[in-house]
Amino acid sequence: MADHQEASVTLPSDPASVATARRYVAEVLGEWGLPDEADTADSVRLIVSELATNAVQHTFGQSPTFTVDIRLERAEWLRVGVTDSHPRWPKRLPAAVQQDNGRGMVIIRWLTAEAGGRLSVSPTEDGGKTVWIALPWPVGAIAKSITGC
Repeated sequence: MADHQEASVTLPSDPASVATARRYVAEVLGEWGLPDEADTADSVRLIVSELATNAVQHTFGQSPTFTVDIRLERAEWLRVGVTDSHPRWPKRLPAAVQQDNGRGMVIIRWLTAEAGGRLSVSPTEDGGKTVWIALPWPVGAIAKSITGC
């Protein structure tokens, strides 16, 4: 197995693309040996949903597309990033009980930390940003990922 596997998809900045991004990531993780019912798979699907939703809702139509990048590094770390071309970086908003939104980054941070991972944001060359999460790759998925079985 290569030290590094990656996959990527670019989608229109449209609410329907959130489900497409989630399905795409689930398929890739399955191909890499992570069972669909694994806790990590559930967390990643929810994180991708929240990040893609942010890319659609909070770019105010200024990012016509968003890109989801998935990387498996040395069968040790899974990195998932969502990139859009809007310059505004995510902010931690207070999530009052009455709010209908504003909890996405709270959910992402909690799920990432709970899995022993980390979250980061990096600028892109075109003035946008990529929000990355990095999670430990589950030990049970390593054998299948390495052997390709």
